Amino acid sequence: MLFFKNVTLQEVLLFLLFAGLILAAKWTVNLLVNKRRGKSIQNDRIMQGVSSLVNWAAFYGIIILFLYYFSKEKWLFYTLFTAGEVDVTLYLIIVAFLTVSLANRIVKVFTKYVLTSVYEFYGVDRGLGYSFNRMIYYTVMVAALAISLTTVGLDLTAAAAILGVLGIGIGFGMRNIAGNFISGIIILFERPIEIGEVIEINNKIGKIESIRLRSTIIRTAKEGTLIVPNQYFIEQIIKNRTGSEMLAQVQISVVYGTDTEKVEKLLREAVDLEVPKTKGVLMEPAPDIRFVDFRSKAMDFLIEVPVANFEAKQKFESRLRHVIAESFYLNGIELASAQLLPGE
Repeated sequence: MLFFKNVTLQEVLLFLLFAGLILAAKWTVNLLVNKRRGKSIQNDRIMQGVSSLVNWAAFYGIIILFLYYFSKEKWLFYTLFTAGEVDVTLYLIIVAFLTVSLANRIVKVFTKYVLTSVYEFYGVDRGLGYSFNRMIYYTVMVAALAISLTTVGLDLTAAAAILGVLGIGIGFGMRNIAGNFISGIIILFERPIEIGEVIEINNKIGKIESIRLRSTIIRTAKEGTLIVPNQYFIEQIIKNRTGSEMLAQVQISVVYGTDTEKVEKLLREAVDLEVPKTKGVLMEPAPDIRFVDFRSKAMDFLIEVPVANFEAKQKFESRLRHVIAESFYLNGIELASAQLLPGE
């Protein structure tokens, strides 16, 4: 009892009694939690979070009880060093440690058991969710560390001024990254686009594979993977093709003077030949073949065929061009020269 000479027997007994009650409550809650596990994945996650919180609450509760009942001990308040006008003692160091460790534990439980369910509900990409978790963790820990250092008497005014100057410089250098990050948050909560949707960007059609912290990944059939900054989706007009009718389109330009009825007939035969062979081509509405325009020394025809998805569109357009090229060659149909193509 050398270290506890200023504590009465009654205070020791009270400390042991309340510590025992805390441990008993912890054991009871964990027993109830274990009985409720196994009903669902969501329920298991909640029960694990409750169990983790109870265990750590018991740990911190006992330490706080200790500080409360043994606060009369002089060795707890022995000055280890002086920081400015503050005498740093073991008591202050313990309080600072409790602040940082408690913040660390709470934020980990919150991100693991609470935010995970939120991310699943909103369909947030795993990589983006991890990035959000890290940002929340570091923000909370920096705040907790600052509070604990202030508690033990360290002056953070100079450090705050330096960090402020650095922050301004970094802000100018990383404004695009910051803009993309904020745009990612807007996309996450407003949900103008979602994973799995088909969109059109700069005449390129692709499917959204993931929405990350800074950029969105889009998979196309021709161009491969596109990495698009999130800010683009906020500032530009994006065509969302999901749910709309998707058409495979092939435009053909033939030399002026060609028999137009014969051209249309050959195009119809090409479509009828290729439609049954390509998976994903829809039978309704029927394919549409039109003589759409006159140009200098050229005539334009357009074929539109409904398809189920982007992959079928790309494949059917390619196969149809092969068939048309062969048919025109066999029937002596001449295409308009390259310089007469639309837009040139």
